[in-house]
Amino acid sequence: MDENERDAKRPYFIWDYDLTEEDVRAILRGDNEYEKIQMMVRILESARWADIWQYLTLAEVRRYWPQLYRRMRREVRDVWAWALEEWAHGTT
Repeated sequence: MDENERDAKRPYFIWDYDLTEEDVRAILRGDNEYEKIQMMVRILESARWADIWQYLTLAEVRRYWPQLYRRMRREVRDVWAWALEEWAHGTT
């Protein structure tokens, strides 16, 4: 695969690593918790709303929330914390 083909397969929210769509999904399925959490944070912080749910489930976000929370930027973290709380109480 040449560089242009690889770039075309790189998800838009991965601008600083040489990863394809397949690489991202492999990380999310893999056993390396550190890489998985880092990728989840990137998706939650940088992907478009509809695209987030193409990679993650709400159950996964809830399961990993303590680790995600510590690694997210404050402004994004606070919105996600609020959303998870609202969804947990069924107020939305």
